[in-house]
Amino acid sequence: MVPSVNIHSSVAVYAQIENEIRFAIASGRLKFADRLPSVRQMSETLGVNPNTVAKAYRDLEVMGLLYTRRGMGVYVNKGVQANCQESCGIQIAEKLHEVTQEAKAAGMNKKEIAAVVAKSFAVDGSPYLEVPKDIIALAKTQK
Repeated sequence: MVPSVNIHSSVAVYAQIENEIRFAIASGRLKFADRLPSVRQMSETLGVNPNTVAKAYRDLEVMGLLYTRRGMGVYVNKGVQANCQESCGIQIAEKLHEVTQEAKAAGMNKKEIAAVVAKSFAVDGSPYLEVPKDIIALAKTQK
């Protein structure tokens, strides 16, 4: 499992890596004892500094989601899926609330917001990749 990162995102690269791993655990794509790529492998694949990947892995280990077996690698910890589901759900609900309130403040109505959400939900991919042009077009054609 290798996440996708967007160096142009407002979310720091290490946080993107952390979030993608948390989302993979929450969804069940990563399970107990699954081995993650080494720091070197992950940094080469993503084209980022190894320290960035190391920071993400360290943070996730401090959170109790991962564990390191010296000389063996980094693995998903036991019993963390429910915790990830809850924390990710809360994080997403907070973001959706914030975005919904911003959209209302900008004059978008419920139907317009729902159209953007529906189109976004239909897209497969990483949460940090560039927003598809057809979704941007929905905002431009409003009103």
